[in-house]
Amino acid sequence: MAGVRDQYEAFPYPARDPRDETKRLITGSPSFPAEMDHHLWAGQRDWSQELRVLVAGGGTGDGLVQLAQRMHGAHRPYRITYIDLSTASRKVAEARVAARKLPDVTFHTGSLLDVPLLGTFDYIDCCGVLHHLPDSDAGLRALGAALAPDGGLGFMVYAPYGRSGVYPLQAAFNRLYGHLPPKSMLKHAKATMKAVPASHPLNRNPVVGDHKQSDAGFYDLLLHSQDRAYTIGQWSEALGRTGWHLAGMAQPGLYDLAGLAEPPEGMDPIARMTTAEELRGFIKSHVGYARRDTGPTVDDIPLRDRIPHLANIASGALAKAVATRSLRNITVGPEKFPVALPPEAASLIAGIDGKTTLGQIIARESAGEDRALRLWTKIETALLPWGMMHYSRWLVD
Repeated sequence: MAGVRDQYEAFPYPARDPRDETKRLITGSPSFPAEMDHHLWAGQRDWSQELRVLVAGGGTGDGLVQLAQRMHGAHRPYRITYIDLSTASRKVAEARVAARKLPDVTFHTGSLLDVPLLGTFDYIDCCGVLHHLPDSDAGLRALGAALAPDGGLGFMVYAPYGRSGVYPLQAAFNRLYGHLPPKSMLKHAKATMKAVPASHPLNRNPVVGDHKQSDAGFYDLLLHSQDRAYTIGQWSEALGRTGWHLAGMAQPGLYDLAGLAEPPEGMDPIARMTTAEELRGFIKSHVGYARRDTGPTVDDIPLRDRIPHLANIASGALAKAVATRSLRNITVGPEKFPVALPPEAASLIAGIDGKTTLGQIIARESAGEDRALRLWTKIETALLPWGMMHYSRWLVD
């Protein structure tokens, strides 16, 4: 791991300037509280209870800052422990947390394999790390040893097809320049990259662009010395080998064969997901959640008792878009997926505030319960597959 440590000491990743914390909050999956609740706790977690979090391999702090800021802003109790092998990355993360004056965060420098020594946690964020370990199964087992009963994991690991062109260049650059110090390696590889023809798979890949954003992005994408990708089937097998169960994907619609092909009767769910990944061809990372046991799911909760919560969009704005028929597609990666929501669904969407049960929202509808439930089915079909809506008690006092 010395080469990986040297890389992140020279080029903390992702490249972040703590001064930008006054301008924006970087958001994304996993580690969005309502999404965590939906996939890990059936939307029923008691958020008045302290959430003990481990950010394992936290880098420059994107997941850490997002979760701490959302918990702090919603006045939910939490304690977050951060660990990363790079002191340079840790310094950036610490500065970002300090810039936001976020409390209840502690920092450690060390290996992901040592996390069981830090205690037990209700939630573990591990993004962009396991695929850089010499033995990712050992990493998954270490994370499992640090998980409290009824806890869960939010993960991101690389996927192969959307990273088309990356691995041939990694191999070539490491063969040519891997003996050099990181900054010299970067200099030579960037010069060589200019000679790579336009026909190269990376130059034709519309979903990968980290190498164009920063030196840290170039190095992490194309010069990494320890990097592998998983198909969703391979990742599911890795979880199973190490005592985990896949709880859900952040955007399950990506792994749905609907609109792509009609699967044979009785086709295994993971085989269906694998086939959808192969047919889509642009998934560059798998983002989702895992548990140590299967546990209850949102589907086990009576529909009327669930509390819908919209992700990163105001209910009023979404309701207006639906009412005026201006929401026709949802863009995911390079693709647009059609949305079929009738204007009549707008009033139900307008009632979503993250605190009100679906039963209470439906009770306000003058058109009748049966019609409202039919409309709600359409809302679920349109929004749940793309992570635009979750069921969660996160904002309930």
